[in-house]
Formats: sequence, structure tokens, C-alpha cells
Amino acid sequence: MDRVRKVAELLTALDQLCDTGFALAIHIRFTRPLLLYQSYAQEWSDFYSENGLMLTDPVVRWGIENTGVLIWDDPALDDPAGVVALARQHGLQNGVTISTGPRTSRTISGHTRSTGPFTADEIGRLKCLVATLHEVTEGLDALDCPEMDELRALDLSRA
Repeated sequence: MDRVRKVAELLTALDQLCDTGFALAIHIRFTRPLLLYQSYAQEWSDFYSENGLMLTDPVVRWGIENTGVLIWDDPALDDPAGVVALARQHGLQNGVTISTGPRTSRTISGHTRSTGPFTADEIGRLKCLVATLHEVTEGLDALDCPEMDELRALDLSRA
């Protein structure tokens, strides 16, 4: 099975678990992801970008500094800019962040859904999907190769 088709299948599986969306930054190197996918509502994506929230997003900071799982409702989460509360106001509830890979090539994802908190089994499934996406895309370095163009062009509504 080719890499593009495998990534599309994994993104579809993530999307099925996250009815209000997800964001996935794959192989972050020097603060930029090699690939970025998101299925959050456009209104939230625009608001997040226009207000530069990535710079103060505590779940992004956590994902860069740690690997594992973070539940957005964790009372220990330091969020002085109120990014998680803003996300909730935009319909992003029950958030979970997953971070995997070495600091030099980290993959970070955020997942939300409307139907209640993710169960431990569902979080395990999300972790597995994110880890597999990280592994499947390992070794992609040529930013302008045809395979990268195909991976960037994946449309989550059709993945």
C-alpha cells in the first residue's frame, strides 16, 4: 500500500473519532511541521490564526515539551491566555492532545468531540493512529517531491 493512501486511511480513522475536529502537525522541525492536517470548523481555524493563538496555546507548548497524552481539562494545565476556554466557545469540547516522537521531529495532535470525554480505550486508539502516522511519514524530507505534493493535497473531507 502506498504511503499517500495509508495516510488518507489513518486521517479518516481520526476523523471518525473526532466529530468536532482535530489538528495534526507531523514531524515538527525548527517550529514548522512537515505536514499539517486539520478538520476543525473554518471559523475556529480562522480565529486561531488571526489571533496568533499558536504562540500562547498551552496544549501546543505542552506537546513540544512532552510526549504522551494531555487532557485539556487537566487542572494543572497553565493557560493564562485562555486558549482552551476560547476553543470551548467555538465548540471544541473534550479535548485531548497527543505528542510523539523525538524533540527534533515531534508530531503533535489535538482531538475534540461533542459526545463526551474520550474513554481510555479511545485515547489508546488515538495514540496508536498518531504514532502510526508519525512512523508512516518518517523519512520524508524532500519538500517538493511529488509524494509530498500528494500528501499536502489530501482533502480531509474525502480522505
